[in-house]
Amino acid sequence: MVGSFPLRLVQFVLLVTLAAVGIGTVVVWVGVPLLVLVTGLTRWFGDVERRWIRTTLDTPLPDAVRLPQEGTWLQRWRTRLTDQTTWRDFGYLMLALPLGIVEFALGIAGIVLFPIAIWVLPWVAWLHGNLALSLLGPPRNQQLAAKAEHLQASRARGVDAAEAERRRIERDLHDGAQQRLVSVAMSLGRAKSKFENDPEAVRELIDEAHSDAKLAVSELRDLARGIYPAVLGDRGLDAALSAQAAKSPVPVEVSVDVQPRPPAAVETTAYFIVGETLTNIAKHSGATQAVVKVWRTEDRVIVEITDNGHGGAEVRTGGGLAGLADRAATIDGVITVVSPPGGPTVVRSDLPCTW
Repeated sequence: MVGSFPLRLVQFVLLVTLAAVGIGTVVVWVGVPLLVLVTGLTRWFGDVERRWIRTTLDTPLPDAVRLPQEGTWLQRWRTRLTDQTTWRDFGYLMLALPLGIVEFALGIAGIVLFPIAIWVLPWVAWLHGNLALSLLGPPRNQQLAAKAEHLQASRARGVDAAEAERRRIERDLHDGAQQRLVSVAMSLGRAKSKFENDPEAVRELIDEAHSDAKLAVSELRDLARGIYPAVLGDRGLDAALSAQAAKSPVPVEVSVDVQPRPPAAVETTAYFIVGETLTNIAKHSGATQAVVKVWRTEDRVIVEITDNGHGGAEVRTGGGLAGLADRAATIDGVITVVSPPGGPTVVRSDLPCTW
């Protein structure tokens, strides 16, 4: 913060001087180019401040969202003047010098007085970061519009994911349990027709129907487990993920710390994300070891799966990772994949516990 004081001083002097001269001479048109320069410098200095704040204060400050500029230079300048982001940038830059003076003084004092560096400067940095968020961050209407757009996209992806899941259940029922039950009905029908004349054949048909009925029950149980595993509801994520890891052909280390227990929708999403990712690791990664870590912060559950495979995984449309992203989006969660060539691959999901 000490090193940024000269920049604050240059910004303030340039903008105030040019603005004052430009306003004073605008009646003879000399001031118009100066005011055009002021708006351009304001935008440029604002972007410099955003990059500095993101890097130095570790504040999640997004890039500026500005009105599109079209037409002649005069029309573009008018667009800048009517863009509230320009004025928010200018307001921040005017406040940055007084704040910079305070930070400079405290920074020098902190070199000599250690308690100031430990207790005072972090609070000043927090204040600076929040001021930047309020002025350099997007206006509230833009934030609400972006959030609404994100929610709309998430809901659309959630609907698509639910429809795909419905089709999968329908296909599994048709190709599995339904065919088994049809076979049971046919075997019992044949047994009924031979009941009087061929008791031995009836016994064989009933045995066949019995076997098909047991297979149908097993397939229905597997299908129900695929919709919502019983162990997850009974014993929670730790036991459910440990059971998944035990079935994986790749050795998996599991660490789960999600107290207090998250909502059922979050648990289910985390369970299927881990299951699908472990399946992908076994099929495609060439890994010999995987690690699953799940922990809870105040308002979200983080799921992180790491493997030592050859890497190169990415989210592709229609792929397994895209399906996981769609599943996470149904509860406003996000999937992040880091998989450089040669590995390791890290699949991380941030799942909010409140909506």
